Parts: sequence; C-alpha cells; structure tokens
Amino acid sequence: MKPSPLPADFPVVGIVGAGQLARMCVPPAVALGIRLRVLAERLDDPAAQVIPDVVVGDYRDLATLRSFAAGCDVLTFDHEHVPTGHLEALEAEGVAVRPGSAALVHGQDKLVMRRRLGSIGVPVPRWAPVATAADLADFLDGTSDGRGVLKTARGGYDGKGVRVVRAAEAGADAADWLAAGVPLLVEELVDFSRELAVLVARSPSGQAVVYPVVESLQVDGVCREVYAPAPGLAEEHALAAQEAALRIAQALEVTGLMAVELFDTKDGVLVNELALRPHNTGHWTIDGALTSQFEQHLRAVLDLPLGSPAPHAAQAVMVNLLGSDLPDLYPAYLHCMARDPGLRIHVYGKQVRPGRKIGHVTVIGDNLEELQERGRHAVGFLRGDING
Repeated sequence: MKPSPLPADFPVVGIVGAGQLARMCVPPAVALGIRLRVLAERLDDPAAQVIPDVVVGDYRDLATLRSFAAGCDVLTFDHEHVPTGHLEALEAEGVAVRPGSAALVHGQDKLVMRRRLGSIGVPVPRWAPVATAADLADFLDGTSDGRGVLKTARGGYDGKGVRVVRAAEAGADAADWLAAGVPLLVEELVDFSRELAVLVARSPSGQAVVYPVVESLQVDGVCREVYAPAPGLAEEHALAAQEAALRIAQALEVTGLMAVELFDTKDGVLVNELALRPHNTGHWTIDGALTSQFEQHLRAVLDLPLGSPAPHAAQAVMVNLLGSDLPDLYPAYLHCMARDPGLRIHVYGKQVRPGRKIGHVTVIGDNLEELQERGRHAVGFLRGDING
C-alpha cells in the first residue's frame, strides 16, 4: 500500500541508505510533517522496517539513484559511500543533493579532507601521503618514537582502515595495502588526553548552529560512551573546537549535520575526522538537547530555521549497546525499565552479532559518575554481562 499523500507543500526527503541513522530521522520527520523515502539495500534494513516509502536498490548504480531522486525534494545520506561522480551527475541534472558532492567528498576521502583543512588553517595532526614503503619510512623516521598511524584514504570507519605502523617494520606493516594500490596517508601518533567531538549544522542560506563539545570513550576504534558536555574541558579548548567546526562548515559549504572528531592535547585541539551526516557521538541529543541532531539535519537540508542545540540537563551520558552472544534483548527491558524509569533505551532493528552496534541508552542529570553507572548497568544487563 502506498503512503497517504501529504499536502503538496510538504517536502519529501530522500535518504540514501536505510541504516540506524535514517531510522532515527523518523520521529522528528513525523513531528515536522515531512515524509521520508529511503533507498535500502534490503527490506529488513533498520529504516526500511519503519518507513513505508522504501526503494530497494544499489546506491552504486547511477540509474537507481536517478530514479530514486525523482520522487524526492532533496537527497541526503545515511552513509558516505555513494560514488562522488554519481552525485555530481545528479547535481548537473538539478537534483538538490545535500550535502553537495563537493562537501561530502571531505567525509569520503581523508586525503582530500587533510589537504583542505590545512588550506583553511584548521589544526590537524602532522601527516603525509603514502605511495611507497620509502614514503612511509621517511615519515616514520621523523617521528619521536618511530611510530605513526597509517590510514586508507577511503572506506575506513569504526577502527577499520587504520593501523599503527613502526619505522623498523614499515614495509611489512603496510605491505598488503601498498600491494593493493589503495590511496594511503600516514599521521603522527598524537599524544592526546582524550577524544572529543562537536556537531555543527548549516543550512543552504548559511545559518549555522554548534552543539556543546562532547567527550567520546573509544575502545578498539569503536565509540563506547559519550559524555555531553565534555567534563572538565578547558574553556579555550571547547571554544577552539566549536570555532573549528563552524569554520569547516562554512569553508566546505556544508548543508546538513556535520560531526567533527578531535584530539584534546596539552597544546590545544587537533581535528581528526569529519562525518557529513548525523553521527554516533550525537545520539545523546535525542533525549538530551532541545533539538536532536536528526531534527537539525532535516531542518538544515530543507533550509528551515535551525533549532536550539541547548541541552536539557547539566550532563548527558550515552552508552552504546554492542551485540553479544545473547540474541534476545527484549526480556531484559523489564529489568532495565523497572530499575531505572529515567533511562532511555534505543534499539536499531539490527540482527544481533557480537561487537555490532545494535542500540544505545541515554541518561541525563547532574552527576556524571551516577549517570555513567546507570548507563553501564543497563547496557551490561541488556548484553547479558550482568544479571542483577
């Protein structure tokens, strides 16, 4: 059955990709009266389970993208893997792609991103492109301890496409990537105290808002917890992170939500990664801010006035729920909800697999340690790690 038609002046937002980020756009879209349309790889993708207007197809196929976009007022993304050339072709045909291909490529290609950030004066780790083992060895020989971080320019996320390399073993450490001929870069191994992130939203008309800087706890390259705002962060570091996010959004002419991940060091903040879409480090905003990152993204891509990013409480803690060997989450809800009525549990409609992000929990309040304990207990119980 086709979805009921909305008034002609209410837009349709097409989302390429039907993962959890597209799924979490549903509540604000309903409130705003916006219809969502998703391009899914499978009918059981997380967003395809809850959005009636679904097209199943390959986002790497230009004809599929063109047909999908024909039913949408604007086109945006659940992920950054759509070929840049396809987006350029759609833009040439008049499709409103947001963020545009010229901005999105900075979230797709780390070489492009590093070069552009350097050109606009944003502080980043020392880095160099790598084409040969000699390139890598030359860079590592110039570091204090002979180590660095080797990255694939495209395709890396959640610790994938990233490895620590050593000068003494540079050729062996990078042999497979060098043999594959994939574009690479190497960065200094930054001496940082913690990892930070900040969200910024920008609309086509140039309005921009920035959220409080948060701290993210990373384990094996995967985000486990987020504390908003980052506790004990020096004011000058927080302002520098927000200013960098706003400067990047303006220089890249970003439309929509962008997450900027940073290292906090004794000398200031360094920008590490960009994601030109809603981001895991912003999930706390669903329950912890006046305007969630998902509502803000929809407002921005439609050029609606942006909402307030102000938090509801002094502190928010978000804990990611990673899959374990326990396949059934639902029986654990009773315990978690009864024990902590203020807890907010979010699940993504994914098949449970060990290590896979399948949901998160959020708690807000005044006491950081208490919030951490509540969030960790809930996730531990949902995973089956604890039973009381």
